[in-house]
Amino acid sequence: MNNDLSAADAARLLNVSLPTLYSYVSRGLLASVSNGASRRKRYPQEDVLRLAARKNDAKRGGQTAVAAMHWGLPVLETRISHIFNGRLLYRGCDATALAESATLEATAGLLWDDNLSDYFQQDAPALPPGLASAPDAPPPARAMLALAMLASTSANLPASMLSSGPAQMRILAAALLRTPPSALPLHLQLAWAWHADAQQTELLRAALVLLADHELNASTFAVRCVASTGASLPAALMAGLGALSGDKHGGGSAAARRMLTQALAAPDARAAIGQYYKTIAPEFAGFGHPLYPDGDPRAAYLLDRLSVLSPGHPHLSAILSVCATASKRLNARPNADLALAAMELAFGWPKGAGMVVFALARSAGWIAHAAEQASSAALIRPRARYVGRHQRD
Repeated sequence: MNNDLSAADAARLLNVSLPTLYSYVSRGLLASVSNGASRRKRYPQEDVLRLAARKNDAKRGGQTAVAAMHWGLPVLETRISHIFNGRLLYRGCDATALAESATLEATAGLLWDDNLSDYFQQDAPALPPGLASAPDAPPPARAMLALAMLASTSANLPASMLSSGPAQMRILAAALLRTPPSALPLHLQLAWAWHADAQQTELLRAALVLLADHELNASTFAVRCVASTGASLPAALMAGLGALSGDKHGGGSAAARRMLTQALAAPDARAAIGQYYKTIAPEFAGFGHPLYPDGDPRAAYLLDRLSVLSPGHPHLSAILSVCATASKRLNARPNADLALAAMELAFGWPKGAGMVVFALARSAGWIAHAAEQASSAALIRPRARYVGRHQRD
């Protein structure tokens, strides 16, 4: 059956004039087909109905919702963190100011309940025994396995989420580092596992604070969606880890490290950088951020402190030189992924250390968002805007 419409019928369905209909065709919003020997054009019914649905959806705010899901307008209310005028704020406190001296534990308390309680006055938890059967699994896989073992036995009330938060973070650290759970400050656990000196330890502490939360990013949204169903905190954290594992999220530091490694080994660093970014978008490998048009303050903080350490460290100086060359080559400023990659490479930390820092730090924010979402008792269930076939013959 031929479901093509005449111009008059198509315009009537779209509630537009014929000139407007023709403009839709010229702008690529609607296809037209030849009507055999006649010069009159016909319009596929499915395409017309799809465009009509989009127009009606836009009137109800559908296009605003679409824009919101792509670095656009806010879609959820939160008291935890926000990005404003190029600054990352945790409950109104500038994250870069906190990075001067705060620990991840103190930052978690701020994110969780504005420091009303000190949740970290607890002994080290027991490591799930099943982890011993997966000693060679990659750190993210071990972390997800540990959380899966905890998911069925954990409470899911908001208050329980916060009270169990320290144990979840310490088990996460143990799984990521392949070490026994410890009540030591989390940045010291990383430093001891990676044989970091005092200066590196301070950088780790600052990096954990700077990466503790970042508004409604992909992994945090995943955490909130799962928490909204009434699932346990470990189940929500697993969702966050799953999202973080993607190349377009937590994989950014690994991609930035590959760029740095290739550029350092190449006879012409600038050419190697240009070749590398022909195959990967800069924002997924160390440069640029839609929410920071004037530069990512987290990257600026960490790279500034790396530059202070660079005199007398030729390898670090070479890495920072490549960072500067890439920034000029791309006409883009570094983001946090580049800073993590530079630290990992400069200090000889294990490959993937940047992801470990990111995951452990962000778990503090995930717990805050899971508890906030659970306390609202609202299920996150957006509507889809259908753009497929409307009717089959």
